[in-house]
Amino acid sequence: MSARFDLLLTGGTVLTPAGPVEADVGVRDGKIAEIGNLAGADAAERIDCAHLTLLPGVIDTQVHFREPGNEHKEDLGTGTAAAALGGVTAICEMPNTRPPTTTAEALADKLARARGRAWVDHAFFVGATPENAGDLAWLEMLPGCAGVKMFMGSSTGNLLVAEESDEARVVASGKRRMAVHAEDEARLVERKPLAAGGVANHPVWRDAETARRATERLLRLARAAHRRVHVLHVTTADEIPLLAAAKAFATMEVTPQHLTLAAPDCYERLGTLAQMNPPIRDAHHRDALWRAVADGTVTVIGSDHAPHTREEKAKTYPDTPSGMPGVQTLLPIMLDHMAAGRLSLMRLVDLTSVAPARIYGMIGKGSIAPGYDADISIVDLKAKWRITNQWIASRCGWTPFDGMSVTGRPVATIVRGHAVMREAALIGDPLGIPLRFAETAKM
Repeated sequence: MSARFDLLLTGGTVLTPAGPVEADVGVRDGKIAEIGNLAGADAAERIDCAHLTLLPGVIDTQVHFREPGNEHKEDLGTGTAAAALGGVTAICEMPNTRPPTTTAEALADKLARARGRAWVDHAFFVGATPENAGDLAWLEMLPGCAGVKMFMGSSTGNLLVAEESDEARVVASGKRRMAVHAEDEARLVERKPLAAGGVANHPVWRDAETARRATERLLRLARAAHRRVHVLHVTTADEIPLLAAAKAFATMEVTPQHLTLAAPDCYERLGTLAQMNPPIRDAHHRDALWRAVADGTVTVIGSDHAPHTREEKAKTYPDTPSGMPGVQTLLPIMLDHMAAGRLSLMRLVDLTSVAPARIYGMIGKGSIAPGYDADISIVDLKAKWRITNQWIASRCGWTPFDGMSVTGRPVATIVRGHAVMREAALIGDPLGIPLRFAETAKM
């Protein structure tokens, strides 16, 4: 007699679309089959979730895994391992690799590289350039494509669309929601001499006006083109009113780093390890981001996982690369903020699971409900522990949160009904597959 369920998760608190319920979750054929009192049911595998909380699988929609071209920093295997260890069940990876992901061939290459090596489900963004603007409408439709990513300001890699006429062509090319790094390149070039003051001047060089100008221009172009856009890693109080007024077509992301760290302290403590684009800013901007979390203006929490080696970070600023790892710490840091009362558990679930799936049109993701993929992040909300560099699976081997005491810990990661992490250890084999996107996401 065959088992009724392939996997049975018993005795936990389940975050359903209607709110938390004490229930069991039965999984069959990689899907959530039933939620309720199932303790007496047959199952091939059981996991006791007493005193634990079951969240919809966390989706990190902004990671940089550096493959191909910079595998000494990270690759698809180590990056997705870090994701699984941090309770993340799916990722969307960015196109600024070497070579950049700007063609169908480059997208196919990444999908092939991930096959049999990715611990979590995945999709890849195609990078916009002035040269491929005419191809973006069909590139974004390819299987495994998360959408189009445009860099309005220069950052890691050489992807850049800096002229307004080219930005307008990119925004008008395609129908899916487009992800954007919004910094004004002309102002970055003009202010570059200010970087001579050292890494503490990073937010002086790449100031709030640099971000505001780009976001304002993007929203104007998107409104004219009737294009939905997603502004990544928003950092300033100045951008929030613009985005709040554009909710009909614009969504926004904030990172745990920008919600947790603040200048000047982070640069004094961490030096160039705190360097990222856009920069960590002062508490005035951080407080504004938290208000935007509270009032619903913030749509998504993404990590902007962007690893570099400590040797690269030890160079003299500004010759140091911008970026820091974050996919493994996204959920622990946000659970700690929840424990401190800065947001509710349901709001955290919306920011890390429900909204990422919704705004990009992911099929079967973002909810613990019958028929959805059995992607579940199992957490201990009361666990008190310390984040350390030794816990980090990313090839770079460090985190800006080294030594930070937090409350709340991922204890198991379930991807389509398969446990890939339990008690801080990877188990089984990498089984991640490409994400699928609804046709409605392309209208």
